[in-house]
Amino acid sequence: MNNTFHTIKAENDKQIREIAELAEIIWHEHFVPIIGKEQVEYMVDKFQSYPALKEQIKNGYEYYQLIDNNEFCGYCGIRQEDDGRLFLSKLYLKKEARGRHLATQAFEFLKTLCRERGLTAVWLTCNKHNNGSLDIYRHFGFETIDTQEADIGNGFIMDDYIMEYKIAAVQPIG
Repeated sequence: MNNTFHTIKAENDKQIREIAELAEIIWHEHFVPIIGKEQVEYMVDKFQSYPALKEQIKNGYEYYQLIDNNEFCGYCGIRQEDDGRLFLSKLYLKKEARGRHLATQAFEFLKTLCRERGLTAVWLTCNKHNNGSLDIYRHFGFETIDTQEADIGNGFIMDDYIMEYKIAAVQPIG
């Protein structure tokens, strides 16, 4: 594993803007083949833009920049749920950073965060046709627990699997 990986919690406008700018790049390169350019542009504006991220943070989301070798490589967005689980809303890496096990390191960070907060699971939604990401989540140990078709407006539907990873309870030593 690379020891230069770390996260920075986005707590100021500059960091939030950097995440929004990276989101636009990642979404256009990764999701256009899956859902088309029109839906990507709509979803970036609705869920990944600077105003959308600011609003989400106001409503309990946390955003983290993923840093490797002093390079801003990706981001994740989470929200602690009332049911004792962590919702992984977003985990994205720019194309040049893929294959360096940064998603694994980000997931380790999230599991540690869950244990520190006493949370029992991480859950997420993933497009049913996003095969690369689905393979990674399954490799991490996520299981599909449901499906959902969500109308997000403008004639677009998110057709997703709902996946969950149960956090193993830390057993006291002795």
